Amino acid sequence: MTTLNFIIWNASPEIFTLPIPFIDKELTLRWYGLFFALGFLISQQILYYIFKKEGKPEKDVDTLTIYMVVATVIGARLGHVLFYEPEKYLAHPIDILKVWEGGLASHGGAIGILFALWLYSRKKLAGQNYLQTLDRIVILVALTGALIRFGNLMNSEIIGKPTGSDYGVVFARNVTEVLTSDGTVSHVQYVKNDSLPAQGDYQPIKILLEFDKNNNNDYSTIDDYLRSSVATELRGNGYVGEHIYQTGPLDYKLAQDESGTFYAIINTYAIPRHPGQLYESISCLFLFAFLLWLWFKHQRNLPEGRLFGIFLIVCFGLRIVWEFFKENQVDFENGMALNMGQLLSIPLVLAGFYFLIRSYRKQQPE
Repeated sequence: MTTLNFIIWNASPEIFTLPIPFIDKELTLRWYGLFFALGFLISQQILYYIFKKEGKPEKDVDTLTIYMVVATVIGARLGHVLFYEPEKYLAHPIDILKVWEGGLASHGGAIGILFALWLYSRKKLAGQNYLQTLDRIVILVALTGALIRFGNLMNSEIIGKPTGSDYGVVFARNVTEVLTSDGTVSHVQYVKNDSLPAQGDYQPIKILLEFDKNNNNDYSTIDDYLRSSVATELRGNGYVGEHIYQTGPLDYKLAQDESGTFYAIINTYAIPRHPGQLYESISCLFLFAFLLWLWFKHQRNLPEGRLFGIFLIVCFGLRIVWEFFKENQVDFENGMALNMGQLLSIPLVLAGFYFLIRSYRKQQPE
């Protein structure tokens, strides 16, 4: 019997949905939005603590928070528009405002934050110059980045390349959404299937389908549906094909329980992938802890630009590494030796080395 080591990830991106009275609409709270907001809320509390310990006005934290939120959203959105899909958004400029449809670039967010903090530092007294402010803010950016990337995991987005083994994550959410899209299938589950051998890089799983009994379908109708619609989606849908490898006719069993509900078990193969967003989330979390520890150790005697330099080197240096494990975001990257995320990271890493070396040359006595 084969031991299968991959993880099946089928988390819903939605936490809950509430009806909005009088307008026949629904309000949906999503994990990504929650983690995005938590990043700023937790960061604000940490910044209060830092400002208090350093004797800076705590009221300035509220101003800084506003600068950061606005800069991150606008910068990340414009970064995605300009770096990844300029032709699409130039043809339909109004779509730039549709942030809820996705499309945020971390490099654009970084540029937005750098500009916003420059504006902020121009208005403040000694002790809050540009580099000093950046040194404190990058601690919080690392934490927020970790939470945002975890939100990407809950969305099953920014997926990695196939691992080529039985290790990795099978991101099944797209498959679930496709199979339940017309309402015939009410519930989908996935379990590992250790009774079948692997086919190369593809790992055996069982897809368990529960059919909506309110549709008054009989055995023949469901059986035809499996052979036609479900088989077509598993074999030919691009979103499904990123995660499920299915060729030929379906291998399935169909049964009905005492309540009249039909169930099907489909034997097929899954594609384990690198959890690229989780790699980035964990590395950002460790970077946050390291930067916070350095601040605790040095605090007032911290050489200007040191934390900023370390952040740029580690965060964007690892970004270059993690991109080798991730699928490209847009098609034009497929023919590139380094993708857009890696190319944009190189100057930031070089800038990090500049500020780190500068901090040692101008080190203050402790």
